[in-house]
Amino acid sequence: MSDKPLAGIKVIDFTGVQAGPACTQMLAWFGADVIKVERPQGGDVTRNQLRDIPDLDALYFTMLNSNKRSLAINTKTPEGKEVMEKLIRESDILVENFAPGAMDRMGLSWEHIHELNPRLIFGSVKGFNDDSSWNDLKVYENVAQAAGGAASTTGFWDGPPTISGSALGDSNTGMHLMIGLLTAIIQRNATGLGQKVSVSMQDAVLNLTRVKLRDQQRLEKVGYLEEYPQHPHGEFGDAVPRGGNAGGGGQPGWILKCKGWETDPNAYIYFTIQEQNWKRTAEAIGHPEWVEDPDYTSARARQPRIMEIFGEIEKWLADKTKYEAVDILREWEVPCAPVLSMKELAEDPDMRKSGTIVEVEQKERGTYLTVGSPVKFSGFKPDIKGAPLLGEHTDEVLADLGYDADDIRKLHEGQVVA
Repeated sequence: MSDKPLAGIKVIDFTGVQAGPACTQMLAWFGADVIKVERPQGGDVTRNQLRDIPDLDALYFTMLNSNKRSLAINTKTPEGKEVMEKLIRESDILVENFAPGAMDRMGLSWEHIHELNPRLIFGSVKGFNDDSSWNDLKVYENVAQAAGGAASTTGFWDGPPTISGSALGDSNTGMHLMIGLLTAIIQRNATGLGQKVSVSMQDAVLNLTRVKLRDQQRLEKVGYLEEYPQHPHGEFGDAVPRGGNAGGGGQPGWILKCKGWETDPNAYIYFTIQEQNWKRTAEAIGHPEWVEDPDYTSARARQPRIMEIFGEIEKWLADKTKYEAVDILREWEVPCAPVLSMKELAEDPDMRKSGTIVEVEQKERGTYLTVGSPVKFSGFKPDIKGAPLLGEHTDEVLADLGYDADDIRKLHEGQVVA
């Protein structure tokens, strides 16, 4: 018996780009047999997007599709649809993130799938939920960040709404869908019945932006937000403003320059002033006189001069690299961290040791880095493998479904599969 938690779960991965593949990749890491269904010509569009090596699968694809098997098939042919229906009858989960209505047009509506296999769980990612008046819109990452409240609350108050570098719309939605699928599996195992699990990108972004909805309600009651840099000197409108790099909770924080910032765009730390640690924080940065000064002793007293305080901390940081600063501040239990670049993360030995960044190999590409499982288990460690080539497992998957060598040859000759 396999020691992988999801061993024995069969998943049809009918997804492309990022939101769906992020979900199914994690299912594969945890032991599910994930069959990625792709078009024979070209496959997932990310195979050839943003290539770094001509004619090879792009990193965009390889970093979202490891541990899967690839079935290249034309589902629009009668024979292709028949293969899909056989696969549906034998699977536990089907995940799709096509444009609205595409599955219905393919003849694979939820109702038909449920009829073919009442135990199957149907996972769906869309831009907006079914009750939204925008549910016909096609959505990409940044569209979701705009619609889910992240863009309007990110950036500086005197600048435009800003998109995060993190995939709040895509990978985040995939993680939400995975939670739903695993929940539905538990219920299916009790009732014998599958169900449709839907996650919209707008909803998933808003779920991660919930503290800003908290702030909206506070703003409407009080007229200001005490922890935002705009208070008490600036003005508040009727919606939550952009707060720059302020902390989202009751503990003020800011991104501060360290030694070398003039030439290194990431020579910064994030510094948090934790109220219960104020005495040690003041001592750490060379201002012990602030400990007893009534202008500084409480968060409320500090707020009108918070940017001045951060300015003083920057003076203390001026002759220290971000690493040196954090090494000093950790001794004083100040919540802080260096601003790490992608290059620093890629080369970080701790990340490699923990399996958060993994070097894997794909047949044609050779080795590349990918982000491994952010979830760590005491009883099992995901074995992350390279992404499949297009159609690499077509014959294997067909044989699993009971097709013999002659049947498989005919499907190739008829250009149903590749």
